[in-house]
Amino acid sequence: MDAVTDPIDLQARLRPHILPRPRDATLYARAQREGLSELQARVLAGRINGYQGELDPLVSPSLRHLAHPEKLADARRAAERIAQAVVDGEHIGILTDYDVDGITSHVVIRRTLVELFGVPEVRLHSLIGHRIHDGYGISLPLVERTLALSPRPSLVITADCGSSDEPRIARLKVAGIEVVVSDHHALPVEGPPTSAYAVVNPTRDDCSYPDPTIAGCMVAWLMMSLTRQVLVEWGVLAPSTPKLSPWLSYVALGTVADCVSLGDSPANRAVVTHGLTLINRMEAACWRAMAARLGADSVPFDAETLAFQMGPRINARSRLDDPYAALHFMLAADDATAARHLETLDQDNQSRKAIEVEMAEQAQALALAALRADEPAIVVFLEDGHPGVQGIVASRLVQAFGRPALVLTPAAAPGMLTGSGRSIEGLHLRDALQRTFALAPEALPRFGGHRGAAGVGVPREQLAAFRAAFLQAVGEQLGDTELGPRIYTDGELVPHQLGLATLDELERLAPYGREFDAPLFQGEFLIEALRPVGADGSHLMLELSAGSASLKAIWFRALTPGEVPAFGVGDRLRCAFKLNRNRWRGRESLQLMIEHAERED
Repeated sequence: MDAVTDPIDLQARLRPHILPRPRDATLYARAQREGLSELQARVLAGRINGYQGELDPLVSPSLRHLAHPEKLADARRAAERIAQAVVDGEHIGILTDYDVDGITSHVVIRRTLVELFGVPEVRLHSLIGHRIHDGYGISLPLVERTLALSPRPSLVITADCGSSDEPRIARLKVAGIEVVVSDHHALPVEGPPTSAYAVVNPTRDDCSYPDPTIAGCMVAWLMMSLTRQVLVEWGVLAPSTPKLSPWLSYVALGTVADCVSLGDSPANRAVVTHGLTLINRMEAACWRAMAARLGADSVPFDAETLAFQMGPRINARSRLDDPYAALHFMLAADDATAARHLETLDQDNQSRKAIEVEMAEQAQALALAALRADEPAIVVFLEDGHPGVQGIVASRLVQAFGRPALVLTPAAAPGMLTGSGRSIEGLHLRDALQRTFALAPEALPRFGGHRGAAGVGVPREQLAAFRAAFLQAVGEQLGDTELGPRIYTDGELVPHQLGLATLDELERLAPYGREFDAPLFQGEFLIEALRPVGADGSHLMLELSAGSASLKAIWFRALTPGEVPAFGVGDRLRCAFKLNRNRWRGRESLQLMIEHAERED
């Protein structure tokens, strides 16, 4: 039997390899010289390889490291146009994406206009596309909806979208509506949309803002901050008018949820750190409602709370239905209103999970063909798949197969497919799609995104051509890179480090997130006790020992429902694990969060 199709070989290729994370030796030594502990230096040097800038903005995030918004190309022009609309009493449309980044951008713009600039609610129009019926960005249905408003807005402000929407922006311009674009997605090769009044985007070639990785909500926050400055300069607002700092709570959520870099980005690290401080004051109803839903032991929130608890609930609404409930939740003025909207988001999230499980099983079965053929990427088409869950399923494929993945489903437009992709370390996904477009332009009429995630529109009859071009583009970029599921760890901890003091030491390097992963360690442990837990018995609760250390551990989704563990009491496990602060009734203890484990023979 051919080794490529041998089931045993296939199973071996699907088994994750636990490997030490590559470490920048120069940075490792430098970090210790500058006062970091050996463990902190180890973590830092494994995440920002090649970094030569100052360490202080990364290890001690502060708003003083933020660059002035005027460093953003077109920001002054955009701010003056928005300020003029405020002064003249114009009707203003706020057009944003439907995900967490878009929703938080919407909140920043709307609250600034209403609460700081005094614009009456009646003059504002919220324009958020429906993921399934409208699609991403300034879609044609959104344009039609805007033109149907009465009275029409004379200015539309976008956030987290617009950079690739020249035809629709041109149509709005012809109708007498000026468009200010604020976005962070990569621009098309032809440059910023020429029909827009202004395009504020840190990825512009002519932009001097020092950090092009900031999220869309941060671009919106900077633009609106500059608008406040303009209104003060014009004498319209008093210099004592509050600044936009409180809205950084929303920016923190949008930044974490949109998976932009938290690595060598002082701006992103600063806004997430400051934003979490604001969130944990629990001054807004949305934060209080979420804390009540998650339980008293969930506070204080950290970046993982935003990424894995708040973000998915807000995204779930737009994945399955109209996104406005998420906006109403974020803007809720009282706890009862916030709780009511959160209940809707929670129900959607449960529905999303059920759909995700079914789609992931189908996608993984189809993806095995790519693995057998040793293709550099996975492209799967799910005829009955839900378009709102494509990105999550693509992430599952990346984790399972260690390859970039694109998941496509039928689009609302006849004859079209829509898809979402997720990447791996070493592949810039949007660049790969740009190359795909160059190879087969008719097969990829629409795409957008950034390094780690992207979206595509593909004509159904061009699927084979798209797939071939995409695989070629990915292969060219990855070259001879060895592919497969890998778990990179920060090495081992000695028994005396398995305590809360080590967790305190690591938390001083927070926030953790994309390109600055939470510390993950490896080690061998003896199983003292174990039992399946959870409604379907798919999680494992374990008691482990290592030398003199006795530890409790949890391994989520360790088993399929009904499966019996392949190891038992007295066996030794080789584990990849995180340290977790387990809070229960006001008491704290260390718990290991197992990511992967194998029995040592």
